[in-house]
Amino acid sequence: MLEKLSTWLGSIAKGWLVLILFMADMAFLGSILPSMQANIEAISGGVGPLDLTFFPSVEKTLAAISAYGANGRSLYATTELTTDIVYPIVYTFFFSLLITALLQHAFDKDSKLQRLNVIPFGAWLFDLLENICIVTLLLSFPVQPMLAASALTIANGFKWLFVGASVLTLLFTFGALLFKKIKGT
Repeated sequence: MLEKLSTWLGSIAKGWLVLILFMADMAFLGSILPSMQANIEAISGGVGPLDLTFFPSVEKTLAAISAYGANGRSLYATTELTTDIVYPIVYTFFFSLLITALLQHAFDKDSKLQRLNVIPFGAWLFDLLENICIVTLLLSFPVQPMLAASALTIANGFKWLFVGASVLTLLFTFGALLFKKIKGT
C-alpha cells in the first residue's frame, strides 16, 4: 500500500502543484492558524490550542479543556472540524510532493529512497487521531474521558515525531540533490 502511495505521489509531483500547496500552507501558517489561535486564547484567558503542545500530559489536557470555557470549547471544536481537517491535507501533500520532487532529481527512479515521500502521511494520520481526541474531549465536557486524554498525548507525540521526520527527510533530500549537483552527476 505504501509503495502504491509513493508511486502515485511520484506521478502527480508537478512544480505548479507544489507551488500551489506551498502558497496554501503559507496562507494557513501566516494568517488562518494564527487568527484561530488568537481567538481561542482570547476566549480562554490565554490557553492555547492543544494541537500546538508537545506531548501534553493528561492533566494539562484536561485543565486546558476546562479553561477554554463553553465558548472556547465550541470555537475550538468548530476549528478542529473545519480548518484543522483541511490544513493537515495541505501540509501533508506539500511536504510529500516537495520531497518527491527532490527525490526524483536526487536519486535513481528505482531507488528504495523514493519511498521516503510517504513519511508526511504519518503526521497526517496522527494529526487526525489527535483531532478526534480533542473533539471528543471538547464535546463530552464536563465528562473527562481519560482514554481520549491519554490517546491525545500519544497521537500528539507521534504527530510531532512524524513532522520532525518529514522535515529531516526534506533536509536530507535537499542535501542529496545539492551533493549530486556539486558532484556533477
